[in-house]
Amino acid sequence: MPETPKDDPRIARARAAWQFRGQKRPDFAVEPGPDQESVWDYPRPPAIRPEPRPVRVISGAVTLADSIHAVRVCETGSPPTLYVPPQDVAMDLMTVSPTRSFCEWKGQARYFRLKGAAGSTTDIAWCYPDPLPGFEPHAGWICFYPGRVACFLDGERVIAQPGGYYGGWITADVVGPFKGEHGTSHW
Repeated sequence: MPETPKDDPRIARARAAWQFRGQKRPDFAVEPGPDQESVWDYPRPPAIRPEPRPVRVISGAVTLADSIHAVRVCETGSPPTLYVPPQDVAMDLMTVSPTRSFCEWKGQARYFRLKGAAGSTTDIAWCYPDPLPGFEPHAGWICFYPGRVACFLDGERVIAQPGGYYGGWITADVVGPFKGEHGTSHW
């Protein structure tokens, strides 16, 4: 593999393939109201922003994560993904999954499942243990799928991003439409 992502033609092709990059909101985008933001104003490559609001993740009656140190990763067309530092996650309640994926911006992802749970074949979270340049300060930080465990941002129950693959956190302050809905693969 080449030394940097820009030297790797596969990564360069993946990064160049995106039609929207956050410079201009498309005509089909929902106009944000007061105290809202459009995912179409987020940049590509994604921006990493501090998240001062408390993040809490629960499975049944068990707290998996509780943090005031999360970051939001904001990428064009997707609701933010919230990454929590591992010290704020009950890592002893999860086990590493065999699932892997690759993001052209963040690198190789590792997934996690609940230990010993009936749904232990379902991935509930992921992280980038050895990320590409730009995401290194958040190596090993955990992001949870809000459609698979209960995720809360400042007490608001998060809605899952459509489609099942992406793990964006939809809250009342974010408008789309969102990548993952039918017919959005070219976004």
